[in-house]
Order: sequence, then structure tokens, then C-alpha cells
Amino acid sequence: MATEHQRGIKGPAIFLAQFAGDAAPFDSLPNIARWAADLGYRGIQLPVDPRFIDLDRAAESKDYCDEIAGICREAGVEITELSTHMQGQLVAVHPAYAAQFDGFAPAELRGKPREQSEWAAGQVIKAARASRHLGLDVQVGFSGALAWPYLYPWPQRPAGLIDEAFAELARRWQPILDAHEEQGVDYAYELHPGEDLMDGASFERFLEETGNHARVAINYDPSHFVLQQLDYLGFIDHYASRIRAFHVKDAEFLPSARQGVYSGFSGWTDRAGRFRSLGDGQVDFAGVFSRLTLAGYRGWAVLEWECCIKSAAQGAAEGAPFIEAHLIEPTETAFDDFAGGDAPDRGALRSMLGLD
Repeated sequence: MATEHQRGIKGPAIFLAQFAGDAAPFDSLPNIARWAADLGYRGIQLPVDPRFIDLDRAAESKDYCDEIAGICREAGVEITELSTHMQGQLVAVHPAYAAQFDGFAPAELRGKPREQSEWAAGQVIKAARASRHLGLDVQVGFSGALAWPYLYPWPQRPAGLIDEAFAELARRWQPILDAHEEQGVDYAYELHPGEDLMDGASFERFLEETGNHARVAINYDPSHFVLQQLDYLGFIDHYASRIRAFHVKDAEFLPSARQGVYSGFSGWTDRAGRFRSLGDGQVDFAGVFSRLTLAGYRGWAVLEWECCIKSAAQGAAEGAPFIEAHLIEPTETAFDDFAGGDAPDRGALRSMLGLD
């Protein structure tokens, strides 16, 4: 489905993970697709959720994927990317977090971390095949984490601990990334606290461990960088060639005399850094869309709603016009072209410089 902003960033789109449920209109693909379209969205980022897609069938059958795409098209939207955030998380889980992530796995695998990791890797690979059947070039998700409990360097970390963690993380992802290479699909990691890939430094470490794998990409989300106090605009300039997906999510950082980045174990509403609905936080979205446009990003702008104050319904309703207002149609001419003329020859240029 072409959009009027085809030459620039595409949108608006919405990530459905936070809205999926067992009640209409969030209980089936036809229902939720129509809901999104009615709010003004042109795209939906689809979590690999059995309510929306049968991953086994999608991995094996292009005809089935054509049916899925047709349902979306009839509703007025298209699929932007498949999301395997929960499955990617289970590729690597430190034992300290095993109980908290146990619910991400099928019931028969609860309490079996090794089996969960193998299952998760298989799911992400199937999603790569499904992406190809759907005509998608990018899949998004998490990296998982083995080193996260050792984020703060106290007590002193044994030499080689982090190197070993990233080597193992890369070892687990290597066959998954190779499968993505076979399908011509990038895997865009959402750089996120709680994942071993959380910022540029950790992304570079992982990229090096994978031998600079061509399919290692970034799902850019400035909200996580606000919470880390990272230069999220400069990040775009530095990693533009690897940014293949974009979550439009707002956040704010309000440090006080009582708390800063770590926020003293406070809950979301009481933290110094917290997620907000679009326009309610501190992200400079005019700067973000401008930098991404200049960098040549031509993928989708996808709302991810996570706000500790505003309702999901209001956040979703406000998201489409907000993104629409920030989309940029790239210029094909310079603003001062009217003042130019024919390109002079070299002699004329040297004469202008007084070089005869």
C-alpha cells in the first residue's frame, strides 16, 4: 500500500503488543486491524501472537501469508514488521530472571530454560521465513541478556566476564542471524535496558562478536535513550546504516535530590525516568524525524505506547495525528536553486578564486 509520504519515512503505524487482548476489538487480526485503521494508522507492527498469526503456517505457506496481508489490506493497513520481542528475550536469560520471564514460554516449557532458549530461537527463525512470505525485509525484537545483572561494576567484575557473556550471546544468535541472511531479512534489535544490547557501546560489542553480521540491525527508540541520558540525536548520525526500524515513543527524565537514573527501585509513576505518551515527554521528535530523514531512513514510524499516566485508548488516538504531523517529504531541490545558473567550467572557477 503506497502512502503519500512514500519518498520519506512511512507512517503512521502502531505496535500492537500493548493492545492485544481477549476482548474485541483487540482479540483478532481483522478486528484490531480495523481499529488501527479507524484511528488513522496506515501500518501495524504485528507481534507473533496466535490471536493474530499462526507462525507455523506463516513460516511454511506464502498463500497463508497472502491471506493475512489481504485481511490487513481490506481493513486499510499493512504489516510493517513482525515482532518477536518475547521470543528474542528467551534466547538468552540469566538465571536471576528466569522466573520473571517464564511466562513468555509455552506452558509445557515452564521451568526449563534450556528448552525455552531452543524454542525461542526456532520461533525467531520461523518469523524470518514468515517475514519473507509477507514481503518484509525487517523483523524486530529483543536480544535477551546474560550480562545484565553485572551492569554496575561493583562488586568488581572478574576479568573476562562480560567478554564471555557477549561471546555466548553471539553464539546463540549466530544461527538465527544466518537464517535471516538466507531469507534476506534484517533483525532489528530494540536497544533496551534489561537487554544486553542497551546502547551503542553494547551494540558494537555484540556486532563485533558476530563478525559484523550483515543482518544485525537496530530498532531505534529514543525513549530508552532519554532514560539513560544518552545523546539520542547523535546516535542517529553514528548508527544510521544499521537503523532499520523506528519506535516512536516519548519519555521524560526528571532527576531530583532524591533520585536519578536508578530511581531507588521506584515504580514507573515515581521514577525520575518514565515513559510518556507522544508529546507529553521530552523527546525532540522534530529533531528525530529530521535526522532520520537526512540519514536516508525510509522505513516505518511505529507508535509504541507505554505511558504511566495517560490511558492506552487516548494514547493510541493521539498517536496517529502526532506522527502524521512529523512526517517529512524529502526535498529534491535546494532552496536557493533559483539563484544559481549553469555550472561554470574549471577555468571560470579558477578565475573566481583569483587563480587565473
